[in-house]
Amino acid sequence: MAIASPARAATATATFTKTSTWDSGFQAQYTIKNTGTSPISGWTVEWDFPSGTSVGAYWDSLITQAPANHYTAKNREYNGSIAPGASATFGFVASGTGSPSGCKLDGGPCDGSSADSPPSAPGAPASAGVTATSISLTWAAATDDKGIRNYDVLRGGSVVGTVTGTSFTDTGLTADTPYTYTIRARDTAGQTGPASPATTIRTSGGGSDQPPGKPGTPAASEITNTSVKLTWSAATDDKGVKNYDVYRGATVATTVTGTTATVTGLTAGTDYTFTVRARDTADQVGPAGDPVTVRTTGGSTPGSFVKVGYFVQWGIYGRAYTIKSLDTTGAASKLTHLNYAFSNINPTDLTCMNGVTKATSPNPQDPNQGDGAGDSWADYEKGFSAGESVDGVGDTWDQPLAGNFNQLKKLKAKYPGLKATISVGGWTYSKYFSDAAKTDASRQKFVKSCVDMYIKGNLPVTNGRGGTGAAAGVFDGIDLDWEWPGAEGHPGNHVSPADKANLTLLCAEFRKQMDALSATTGKKYLLTAFTPADPAKVDAGWDITTKDGTPSVFDYMDFANVQGYDFHGAGSDNSWEPNRTGHQGNLYKDDQDPYSFHFSVDAAIQHYLGAGVDPRKLTVGLAFYGRGWQQVADGGVHGEWQSANGAAPGQFPEEAGTRGYANLIASVPMTVYHDEQSVATYGYSGANGQWWSFDDTWSIGKKTAWIKSKNLLGGMVWEMSGDTGTLMTALDSGLK
Repeated sequence: MAIASPARAATATATFTKTSTWDSGFQAQYTIKNTGTSPISGWTVEWDFPSGTSVGAYWDSLITQAPANHYTAKNREYNGSIAPGASATFGFVASGTGSPSGCKLDGGPCDGSSADSPPSAPGAPASAGVTATSISLTWAAATDDKGIRNYDVLRGGSVVGTVTGTSFTDTGLTADTPYTYTIRARDTAGQTGPASPATTIRTSGGGSDQPPGKPGTPAASEITNTSVKLTWSAATDDKGVKNYDVYRGATVATTVTGTTATVTGLTAGTDYTFTVRARDTADQVGPAGDPVTVRTTGGSTPGSFVKVGYFVQWGIYGRAYTIKSLDTTGAASKLTHLNYAFSNINPTDLTCMNGVTKATSPNPQDPNQGDGAGDSWADYEKGFSAGESVDGVGDTWDQPLAGNFNQLKKLKAKYPGLKATISVGGWTYSKYFSDAAKTDASRQKFVKSCVDMYIKGNLPVTNGRGGTGAAAGVFDGIDLDWEWPGAEGHPGNHVSPADKANLTLLCAEFRKQMDALSATTGKKYLLTAFTPADPAKVDAGWDITTKDGTPSVFDYMDFANVQGYDFHGAGSDNSWEPNRTGHQGNLYKDDQDPYSFHFSVDAAIQHYLGAGVDPRKLTVGLAFYGRGWQQVADGGVHGEWQSANGAAPGQFPEEAGTRGYANLIASVPMTVYHDEQSVATYGYSGANGQWWSFDDTWSIGKKTAWIKSKNLLGGMVWEMSGDTGTLMTALDSGLK
């Protein structure tokens, strides 16, 4: 719930303007003008849109939506201060044709006139003490634009007391009897607001004495760098609740008699998990309520961006790219998140799988190519020498954790701000996702196995490595890479019409189990996903709509990495598009694109934003590799969208049609061209030669500027071994 600042009567105005319109929507802005004589240090604008009109992308404010058609915009850190006579603006893109109503600026009318609205409902009354003949109550204060005069306490609908504070003791009651209370606020103009939610409390004096029930899940508000206010619904007890213990992780942070608490002494920019337990008048403590995870402000500036990179397990072989390479190329100091690819799914147990070293079959059309495959030797068995190790210390024969996982743990120690997730699935390992997500029992089993193996670090013991807790602290969360729910992917993938609904339930189960673990550790765990650029694949398998009142995957995920590449390509076995070149990651639709479908980064992101997804939950994928064709006709356009004869030779014989960026630039003599209209980079070696599509510093510069203009969360890289530092530097510079 948004808490508005005190109204600045007749000292500021907020004016709405539609700056451009089209058939299905419009772009608009609000202008906040300080008409007073004192500086404004922060502002909040609220309004309602009619049904059918909704906000999509926005800028220069933080816009939230709750309830369905009510929007609240708060200033950013850089535009909250407005000098007398000066103005600030924020804007957004909306779908629909409606206009706003009920505009409020810091709780008052947007035109600056005086207003006097009734007070809000107070919080539900909670027991602060119970005897055989009395019940003491406390409640959260109501809000009002002019101020609260007093509160009426109602028992069973009748007023039994009027007080100026937020507590009251009702006396003369009967022992062992339930009483129901509500509270009503009255403002200084004598207006009475709505009643609070009702609370029923029983007096003591007879019968059994049971422990209290679970309190409600705490809601966070008034979050600062060092504190957070928590509010929850009261627990029930047959004799009355005496107080509540508020836990930060497994430690009691404070004890209060009401249903609100402010926890102080926190660290800026840090995740904290809180739970609440009730204690009754007999000092019996009940079960903990459900946890809530809150991030304090500060630590990073509003509008800062994430940089997510995929590290591939197999990079340590022919590519000679190790975890240490992330350090020596400078990438680790620039990344905020690292996704380790990939964990497979056990084909029989339908659990996260490790502890095996088995290669995939060489045939990409083999429907069983990834069944039972994995590489625990690379993950946590291989010993790295001192020269190969991040910290210069070689692995010993008897340590339980070695391999990439141990190097990743060392990398995180060197760069404490870096978060790591295990990516489950991928193109070759997504076959059994549908089965694992099929039922409530299978979802619980699958999620538990992933949390146990990768978050708790309980690795299978193999060749003397692994064991309980061996990989604890390596991973900070789970990245889901299901390619694709409800749609075709690798040959042989199991696909069901129920995949879309089951994926949402799977995300909910991941969030539930990871939050339960957070309640014991005090640490927030990430849930992210790799999601498609193709709108048809989104609609087939991903419930992203946040406006229909039903759960969305974004209710449970921290953010999604949207595919921004592989729009076109030949495929290593020429099974895809071998006969025509095409851009693999163009920002905008190319006017010369001859295909019946027209992929682009812009169209993909707009599909998400149009469904109501928060732009700060989306990153854009960037390709640190190229896709190429051979025997390409010039066509007078340097081979762009021209005929070809299959995939060009790749960096490795088994990977025709693909090369890492650094290898491509060093190995293929070609002229590099930049398509300004679609924002796409390509290279051509000449008539009947090779043609390659890839990202370079130019396209990354254009895309990062676009990411910032849309206020998206940042950029994602597939994958890190293709770069020696040039592209990562461009990404880092572009997102500053």
